Amino acid sequence: MSDKLQVNEASSLLPFLNARLPEWSRSKIKQRLQTGCVSVNGLSVTQHNFALAVGDLVEVGATAKVMSSSTAQLEILYSDRDLVAINKPAGLLSVATANETQQHALAILRKQLSRRGQEIKLWPVHRIDRDTSGVLLFATSREMREAVMANWDKAEKFYAAIVVGCPNPAEGTIDQPLRLDEVEYRMHVGEHPDAKPAITHYKTERTVGERALLQVKLETGRQHQIRAHMAWLGYPVVGDQRYGTAGLRMGLHALRLTIAHPKTKKVLNFEAPAPADFLALMTSKNNDVRR
Repeated sequence: MSDKLQVNEASSLLPFLNARLPEWSRSKIKQRLQTGCVSVNGLSVTQHNFALAVGDLVEVGATAKVMSSSTAQLEILYSDRDLVAINKPAGLLSVATANETQQHALAILRKQLSRRGQEIKLWPVHRIDRDTSGVLLFATSREMREAVMANWDKAEKFYAAIVVGCPNPAEGTIDQPLRLDEVEYRMHVGEHPDAKPAITHYKTERTVGERALLQVKLETGRQHQIRAHMAWLGYPVVGDQRYGTAGLRMGLHALRLTIAHPKTKKVLNFEAPAPADFLALMTSKNNDVRR
């Protein structure tokens, strides 16, 4: 059962919900937002200040909204004949996986960009975790994907991370190899014959109580690299169930990706500002954690 609300005048999402659901407490509405139970035009939205336009359809359910490939729309940061960069929301898979049947960004974007009689083909250049939001890059051909990946070590990859505790020193470099445990599906940190080099640079931008906002630059791009490295250092990412403690949202956002276009050699900067629900983790309380 869900509430479906038509938008009659431009507004921000939270004030709209407060006005249209007067019988609901503000804390209940915020809880539904934070847990992915609110969607706009079929796309799950967690930002309190998300801009609504006249004609939008807002749906509030009791459980997290499963994206519909027929109505969902993704924010496109950049597109040309060869590359498409999007701002992936938290909670959405980058691509399909063998054990998942949920909707994913690749399928939604392919449908979004295709026209009648002309289906677009897309290849993921890289992936970000389902619970990580931010910049995600696709190529329109296998050749372009391989051309970008050939210089991937020169790409600049910046993330914003909110961690538990305040790192001391406030900035530094973690140079520890990583090894994937395929049974536990988690990275182990430290020397091992199967471990691969991994380097993470971090810098504290701001602290509030026992939480810190970090700017993180990856020199390598291993799976779960930031999550595993920060947990090893003693400052796990907020809301990271695998390496720390579960929460309503994981404190990791792919902030900026810089590459050289393989054809034009032009430097491209794809950037997605940290969303409001991510920044709200700096001041959220322990009772925000899932039970």
